[in-house]
Amino acid sequence: MPPASAGRPSADKDLSTVLALERELQTAECRRDRERLALLLADDFTEVGASGTVWDKSSILDLLGSESSVEIEVIEPIGRVIGADCVLLQWVSRTSDARARRTSLWRRTNTGWELVHHQGTPLE
Repeated sequence: MPPASAGRPSADKDLSTVLALERELQTAECRRDRERLALLLADDFTEVGASGTVWDKSSILDLLGSESSVEIEVIEPIGRVIGADCVLLQWVSRTSDARARRTSLWRRTNTGWELVHHQGTPLE
């Protein structure tokens, strides 16, 4: 299914940019880089993890800083612009031992895009 905003140049660019940022967030290199993560995550960031745990920006920065390297594959990403400065992404993550359905809400600010909310629901 194409994005709901397919065909609008600015929307297509926003979707492409946000998808690239989401993919970056899933790399081990980015997840170990606290400074980069702090720029990508909104100050009011929240996450409901696949485990059911709720995280805020501070707690997720601490968690990812101690995480062992995990290869996370982004599968079947679908995005849509839901407002002038908001993009919703839905995708499936796959690691060596788990899959989850993911949803991310990104917000454009004066300094670029930031992740506001993320949720993961286990599959299987």
